[in-house]
Amino acid sequence: MSTPLVGQIINLLAAVLLLIVFAMLAQRRLLRLIHLFALQGAVLTLNTLVVAVTLHQSHLYFSVILNLVLKVIVLPWILIRLVDRLDLRRDAESVGNLPLIMLVAVVLVILSFNVALPISELAGTMTRGTLGIAMASVLISFLMMITRRKAVAQVIGFLSMENGLFFAATSATYGMPMVVELGIALDVLVATFIFGIFFFQIRETFDSLDIRNLENLKDRE
Repeated sequence: MSTPLVGQIINLLAAVLLLIVFAMLAQRRLLRLIHLFALQGAVLTLNTLVVAVTLHQSHLYFSVILNLVLKVIVLPWILIRLVDRLDLRRDAESVGNLPLIMLVAVVLVILSFNVALPISELAGTMTRGTLGIAMASVLISFLMMITRRKAVAQVIGFLSMENGLFFAATSATYGMPMVVELGIALDVLVATFIFGIFFFQIRETFDSLDIRNLENLKDRE
């Protein structure tokens, strides 16, 4: 596979990843948000596979399997189970002033490209331009975390941030050491289980997953 073709494929996948993050930011239904997260994991897996085939690095093939199992299958399944157990399938969450939030997201994209431009100019053909998109994906995912009211959506935003960081590591540095990848994967999996327990505690205490109810704790003191 020629280097220019690989660069075009990676840039295309980066653009798709950014579009998915924008779709996640605007999505109100939790179940559809989880499906978009699984699609984001699939794009991340495909990008890692492209880099692995191009560079012939065996540890990247392990990353492909890890991403496919964890981010496309296991984590979405856990989140869907949580949504079912908490009876949130039909819940529609208000995301505030959506046009303003989307405008802020566009500003974050422009800012990310300007910050990443000096680094992108030093990168090879395969990674040129993708670092800015990865940084924008991380920032938009963080924006989703701080603009959502439901704890489940905030956790998905956190997981989406990790996907953006992994995309940057794969495209810009051609992968991380296997030990680091295993550690991150384990941390994400354990964090998801902890968040699940946290959801049930909030639901049991407040009969809702709206984090604004946590403000009631101050009133009780």
